[in-house]
Amino acid sequence: MLCRLIGMVLHLDERRSFSSHPWSSMIGICAITVFLNAAGSMGMQLTSTGPQTVQRAQGERMTLVCTYTPDPSDTGELDIEWSVVSPDTTQKDQLLLSYAGGNKYIHGNPGLTKGLDFAAGDPSLGDASLSIAFLSPAHSATYQCKVKKSPGVDMQKVSLVVMVRPSVPKCWVEGGEAVGETVSLHCKSSEGSSPLNYAWKRERGGPIPPSATQNRVTGELLISNHSESFVGIYMCEVTNAVGDERCRVKLTANKPPNRAGVVAGTVVGCLLLIIILAILIWLLIYKCDARFTRYEKEVSNDIREDVPAPESRPHSRGSSRGASLHPGVSYSQCTLQ
Repeated sequence: MLCRLIGMVLHLDERRSFSSHPWSSMIGICAITVFLNAAGSMGMQLTSTGPQTVQRAQGERMTLVCTYTPDPSDTGELDIEWSVVSPDTTQKDQLLLSYAGGNKYIHGNPGLTKGLDFAAGDPSLGDASLSIAFLSPAHSATYQCKVKKSPGVDMQKVSLVVMVRPSVPKCWVEGGEAVGETVSLHCKSSEGSSPLNYAWKRERGGPIPPSATQNRVTGELLISNHSESFVGIYMCEVTNAVGDERCRVKLTANKPPNRAGVVAGTVVGCLLLIIILAILIWLLIYKCDARFTRYEKEVSNDIREDVPAPESRPHSRGSSRGASLHPGVSYSQCTLQ
């Protein structure tokens, strides 16, 4: 439009000389400027400004700002619509909330529209902002505010990203904290939207010596050669775009153990164990041998009791009986035929 108007003015200047009409070009330019200003001020205009992408924490209350100024030429009925823009251009946008004829209307899925309302009591007074009572990850979307009052209409979009705050992290020390050994301090948050950033600092004992290295992604503070200079209270802070939390841990420095004493104690302990095992084995063998000897004796006694006494001869019994009856008298044995 602007190019066509400028072309018309230049065409008139070619047909009429500047000397005969010295003010013609200036008048034409001023007319174009006035026309453009008038055209720019016509129609509905959204006056709210702000970032195109907004990040908020889960559970917060959020207001998506949408203010407007109608033109005096806009005489139609006011119509306000809030909708979720579909990421698929072939699909329709999802209408959430509308205002028409002085009434509010809620549309769409109740799980998504729960807690949605116009921030202003009367949206017809120039404030069509959308209020969300309790943010959840399901509210992450691109929203569109559309205000129409015929013949004027205007719209704007804003992307909302709902994130989870970091949970209180856990701090712990890995390693024996012995002087000269490798010690690592760890910090881990179980919840929180990425990216999470971990940072260690020493609260007591001065700044962390430069020889220590920390990983801001994993939350590890590595000390390769532990010494007394690292002793102190350490704090780990985990942050993301919507919140931060922290934890603390105490780091000490222990003297390294006496290795010679440890070796000697191990040797003595092994010898004592061998002696104890030898005594137990000897007692076991002795007890088994005693039981075997007693068993042999019992078996031999049983055998002697079971054997009968030898029988005496008959003539021996008779002669002995007669001899015992009449001592000094001789007897002869007769045989009857």
